[in-house]
Amino acid sequence: METNVYSQPKLPYASDALEPAISAETISYHWGKHEKTYIDNLNRLIRDTEWEDTPLEEIIKTANGPLFNNASQAWNHIFYFFSFSPDGGGEPQGPLAEAIKRDFESFDEFKKLFEKAGVDLFGSGWVWLSQDKDGRLFITQGPNAANPLTQGLTPLLCFDVWEHAYYLDYQNRRADALHRLWDIIDWDVVSSRYSVK
Repeated sequence: METNVYSQPKLPYASDALEPAISAETISYHWGKHEKTYIDNLNRLIRDTEWEDTPLEEIIKTANGPLFNNASQAWNHIFYFFSFSPDGGGEPQGPLAEAIKRDFESFDEFKKLFEKAGVDLFGSGWVWLSQDKDGRLFITQGPNAANPLTQGLTPLLCFDVWEHAYYLDYQNRRADALHRLWDIIDWDVVSSRYSVK
């Protein structure tokens, strides 16, 4: 029997817990099918290769082609879905809130810029809030399986702007879909990813 290096974690909330921002049907397809496929493909691609003992973050930083795409998409989706909580929303507190104010003037301005980066991305991809080695915050966007780990940045928050992330609930209204995500962000989780420099 073949063993898998990577397995899909259980979400920390019920499939309907993020409604109305994200429906149970979207969770079923997005997490239950798309993410499962990325993880299955990743395991198939690394089986019996030198990548089998390589940490996922290292694969993302060094691989290319199908291996990079599936590794990054598997990681991105876990990062994305574990940034949410049915009790989420509001604003960050503490050092992350101060850094957002320092680098974007205000939380509201940050939200506007973040949403705009997602709306303006042509085609499928991701928008990220990341920090550099000096603790400065950056909004980046990228197509397909883009991941800021490849740029030496530390990811803090991401929004998925692939159509499968929102089409069942919002059809072609990407801006509405991104705007609703603020209602479910778990700022405790996001803040825990930020390190004060």
